[in-house]
Amino acid sequence: MSTDHLQRIVYASLFSALIAVGAYIHIPMVPVPIVLQNFFVLLAGLLLGSRWAFISVCIYLLVGALGLPVFSGGRGGLGHFLGPTGGYLFGFALSAYVCGWISERTRDTVMFSVAAVTVASLTVYAIGVPWLKMVTQMDWQRAALLGMVPFLVGDVLKAAAAVVVAKALRPMFNRRLRIATPA
Repeated sequence: MSTDHLQRIVYASLFSALIAVGAYIHIPMVPVPIVLQNFFVLLAGLLLGSRWAFISVCIYLLVGALGLPVFSGGRGGLGHFLGPTGGYLFGFALSAYVCGWISERTRDTVMFSVAAVTVASLTVYAIGVPWLKMVTQMDWQRAALLGMVPFLVGDVLKAAAAVVVAKALRPMFNRRLRIATPA
């Protein structure tokens, strides 16, 4: 195993842990809490790229599925994937991949990072809101009002923070992981 590969595994594991910590920083709401997890999901996408950001979130989801208390409110278990927040959990994995994919294919500019976190954040809603509707039997309007609208302002702030932090950390990550910036 190369040093580069080992470093990527360590960073993916680190982001898995950060996503778990983000679950503990939450504001309980029904049926979906406000969490800091998506900040770390977006940051992983911007810094690790699609493959390793996706792996990072999948590690987090696997650990939670095994019952470790890494989901919001310090809970874990397979039941969370079947409940109202299950779609958001699955959305985190796709969001990390999408954010990383866009980030890998664009120059390291704020404009493209903003585009990456915007599309990635919308990806979470695209999976989370329909899942919430299906699981709770809400109509579309109520599902959007409870599962998206209250989170928009906070998600914009978390996305903006992810762009700022990624801009500051990207030179170190690129140097350590030898990530080539697209031409």
